[in-house]
Amino acid sequence: MSVFLDSELTTSERTENARFRVIPVPLERTVSYGSGTAGGPAAIIEASNELERITGLAEPCIAGIFTEEPLNCDGPMPAVMERLALRTEAAIRAGKVPVTLGGEHSLSYGAVMGVARALNQPIGIVQIDAHADLRDTYQGEKHSHASVMHLLAQEGVRLAQFGVRAFSTEEAQSRVKNSVFHIDAEELVTGNIHAVDLPKDFPELVYVSFDVDGLDPSQMPATGTPVPGGLGYYQALQLVEHALRGRKCVGFDVVELAPDGNAAWDFTAAQIVYRLMAAC
Repeated sequence: MSVFLDSELTTSERTENARFRVIPVPLERTVSYGSGTAGGPAAIIEASNELERITGLAEPCIAGIFTEEPLNCDGPMPAVMERLALRTEAAIRAGKVPVTLGGEHSLSYGAVMGVARALNQPIGIVQIDAHADLRDTYQGEKHSHASVMHLLAQEGVRLAQFGVRAFSTEEAQSRVKNSVFHIDAEELVTGNIHAVDLPKDFPELVYVSFDVDGLDPSQMPATGTPVPGGLGYYQALQLVEHALRGRKCVGFDVVELAPDGNAAWDFTAAQIVYRLMAAC
């Protein structure tokens, strides 16, 4: 089995007692443009072996990182979502932080629902993304990468979206209906904004969903739906880190990496995963 940060972890840091539980989910079922997300988790884990133990000023691996077996993504989408929900639910009940590696963005539904079941408290999602993902369905699929946030909003999960720059009329209406807090890419990038305060009534328990296409294609072209005008690497991370201040990160996912043979993009995704561990 491949292990996240295998080259750096000590024996005691890689056990099941570790704080972070990495869950690879090689899901690729509803992609609508480019393909390759099934290879994302393996590429991230492989690239993680080139990371150093320190990211920024933190060394999150001291708390331990345990890598689980990849999720079985065969069968109907609701069944896949439930398998993933059981994994993240078990992690939370054990006092761990689930770290889900995608795979397409539709997996966030299963990951978040497992966390929500275990906590039984209000949670909010901080979403970095080029897309709003608020369609009711997309191409006939309810559990689509383009409708995952709609499903979660229907479950009563609060949303805060950063970096969006491609959305439909239906999604704009959904934002209003579901009181979605959002600051889109053009305002963030042209205003050089790196820190945004969440609404005061936003839940204290936060799940982070980081779609790598939230970054500008100049910094992350290895994704199925790249959109120009995106966030910078540090800008995206600082937005998340600021949003988490005074709140508790209860889990996160990094999704939509579609490896294209250039190790730089795999390394970027792996570094994002490790930096988000430091923010939790």
